[in-house]
Amino acid sequence: MKIVTFTHRNRTRVGELDGETVYGLTWNDSTVNMIRSGITKPGRNGERFALADVTLEAPLRPGKIVAIGRNYAEHAAETASPLPEKPLIFAKFPSTVIGTGAEITWRTSITNEVDWEVELAVVIGKKTRDVSEEEATNCVFGYTVANDVSARDLQLRQDGQWTRGKSLDTFCPLGPCVVTRGDIADPQNLSLKTSINGEVVQNGSTSDMHFKVSYLIAYISRMFTLYPGDIILTGTPSGVGEGMNPKRFLKDGEEVTVSVENIGSMTNRCRVIED
Repeated sequence: MKIVTFTHRNRTRVGELDGETVYGLTWNDSTVNMIRSGITKPGRNGERFALADVTLEAPLRPGKIVAIGRNYAEHAAETASPLPEKPLIFAKFPSTVIGTGAEITWRTSITNEVDWEVELAVVIGKKTRDVSEEEATNCVFGYTVANDVSARDLQLRQDGQWTRGKSLDTFCPLGPCVVTRGDIADPQNLSLKTSINGEVVQNGSTSDMHFKVSYLIAYISRMFTLYPGDIILTGTPSGVGEGMNPKRFLKDGEEVTVSVENIGSMTNRCRVIED
């Protein structure tokens, strides 16, 4: 089941995406509240809309975003960084979240080195604390696509830590939908891609993760309680601009498309604010 948050005639609601049609659901509150209520497969309410007639929003507004750095060996290598012995955890603020079609924006007075990172995002389905790897996948509601947009000058060359460089407004596009857990046969066998203006720059697979999804959930839950609607960004494969020679960063007007197999793709245009 592909769950979306969409707007039609100034009304925002939760729906099910099926091909080029969005079906209204009996649950019309937010996706996060639906997850918190324990509803995993709400029924359709009889409404249907052409996808072209609605605006897809971010599929959910997470309580917190826990992200993992350098979780693919080739990505660590391209940035001349060691592969971590334990998951490298950082956070992104919920205010970074935007949906497909929204603009990624930044000010030139703050950053001039904005990079892309396609990632599989795990949506937590129930309160999760100190779970085993064997229990971990039972705590998942579903999966979505994330772009962990990163200001590399702030992250790597100014601050010495990652919060600001990862958490500027608009720096976490999510979407286009959340696919429920039962419809993803194996989260460790999904292709991931990023293209800039149609040029493919990342082309990887979740099978290459250093720390797998079940391990990440178990490891994180030993430190932090995860709540329904929280998300985990599981890392990015190689092909980021920071790892290119010469380095390549996003420019005004460029379109970034990120996709994960069996979930979907989302596109965001970049807009640079000169000040």
